Amino acid sequence: MSRCAEAAAVAATVPGAGNAGLRPQMVPRQASFFPPPVPNPFVQQTRMGAARRIQTFFLGIVLLPVRAVLLALVLLLAWPFAAISTVCCPDKLTHPITGWRRKITQPVLKFLGRAMFFSMGFSVTVKGKIASPVEAPIFVVAPHSTFFDGIACVAAGLPSMVSRNENVHVPLIGRLLRALQPVLVSRVDPDSRKNTINEIIRRATSGGEWPQILVFPEGTCTNRSCLITFKPGAFIPGVPVQPILLRYPNKLDTVTWTWQGYTFIQLCVLTFCQPFTRVEVEFMPVQAPNDEEKRDPVLYAGRVRNLMAEALGIPVTDHTYEDCRLMISAGQLTLPMEAGLVEFTKISRKLKLDWDGIRKHLDEYAAIASSSKGGRIGIEEFAEYLKLPVSDVLRQLFALFDRNHDGSIDFREYVIGLAVLCNPANTEEIIQVAFKLFDLDEDGYISEEEFSTILQASLGVPDLDGSGLFKEIAQGDSVSYEEFKSFALKHPEYARIFTTYLELQAGHVFSLPAEGPAAPPTASNKVSPENHMESPSDKKDD
Repeated sequence: MSRCAEAAAVAATVPGAGNAGLRPQMVPRQASFFPPPVPNPFVQQTRMGAARRIQTFFLGIVLLPVRAVLLALVLLLAWPFAAISTVCCPDKLTHPITGWRRKITQPVLKFLGRAMFFSMGFSVTVKGKIASPVEAPIFVVAPHSTFFDGIACVAAGLPSMVSRNENVHVPLIGRLLRALQPVLVSRVDPDSRKNTINEIIRRATSGGEWPQILVFPEGTCTNRSCLITFKPGAFIPGVPVQPILLRYPNKLDTVTWTWQGYTFIQLCVLTFCQPFTRVEVEFMPVQAPNDEEKRDPVLYAGRVRNLMAEALGIPVTDHTYEDCRLMISAGQLTLPMEAGLVEFTKISRKLKLDWDGIRKHLDEYAAIASSSKGGRIGIEEFAEYLKLPVSDVLRQLFALFDRNHDGSIDFREYVIGLAVLCNPANTEEIIQVAFKLFDLDEDGYISEEEFSTILQASLGVPDLDGSGLFKEIAQGDSVSYEEFKSFALKHPEYARIFTTYLELQAGHVFSLPAEGPAAPPTASNKVSPENHMESPSDKKDD
């Protein structure tokens, strides 16, 4: 009997080799990567009925030009006071603006700030008490959902804000921004992030010498359905913060500015055409960090976020701005934009993945899912990508990826599956064992006959044609170990198929009675582990 036939005979004796119901059960996994309560917080679809459209049109004929003129008038009146406040001052301040200039200009700018939002039709309700700079050097505002959230800055008394360096050079608006004594961030400076954090710490620990700093810790706009991850910048100084809640309790949402939805101009026009737009600004009690939170700003940020979410009555998720970038990338790859959402904070922290790694996985996922409807991978697309038929082993592997058991794999499940199921199994030791598994004549090369024989046995498909997959691995008539290893490292999905076959053989050995006929002879390359009780499972609790 040839080595290939001998190996096939061994595999055929494995219980359940062609029956999914008799195969050894996979190690049960732990469900820790729960899907987020809000699938996509970066999209807003405002629908207007015919009656509302007619009302908006006729109100807009009168209100839109009036409010546009009033807004321009307020900005023009504010500019000279902002100029007086910042005259002879550099863009990046080293000392706070004090003396007569601040005493004269600050009350006027506060009044004009309120007048600006009133002219745009906003009815602002303020709740709670504003903390002093000594009590809370930093304000944290959430949820951040629109450019109109600047209302919080006016309600808080025009504190400083964090802004891009380019913004202070915008005509008219730049001068008004400089009057707030902002913390400026430079995109061209590689040390900008470190310098920004140091500047926030310097101001926050000045004992009230500098104005308070207002921060939107989410870092991007959402649809207010949840609170996404708070960036730790506002919490690194380890000083008390005052949370500020924003609510827009209107029947028609004309303010939410997300990655999918109305544009800046459209939202301005729609808002100006409404009789009024209600806004609630609530100042919560000051939150001071404990000793552990002073050492761990992420912990501090998480506690404050949970308090704010509880007060708002909404859930929290681990989405971040990086999810927005992935969402845009998914759209560029002709996938549905929401396909790129993975809760970047949770995935990157638990799976030790960075932006580049997840972005690379998105390209791989798009190559598989681009032909499917809805941008999700079904069992057929999964099999086609692996160049394997739909078999029992493949269904088991697919089921491990399909965490919510809906019959398809989304990008989030794909990333988790690779990191938790495939990469831990794709070790040097497993690759060596797998190569020996295929190298039946032990000559250091895998022929196409050897490859097809073991592949047929491991998948339980006796008539499988493995030539397509073999040609993808081989550069000639046979596969060397280096070629095999290179392919395995680039395609960790196959590691689960290798280990599944080893588990089947191990399960067969365990299932033999203590006193019974000897197991059929195995191939001389000793595919089955010699000491099964000491062989650790390659599965990683997730």
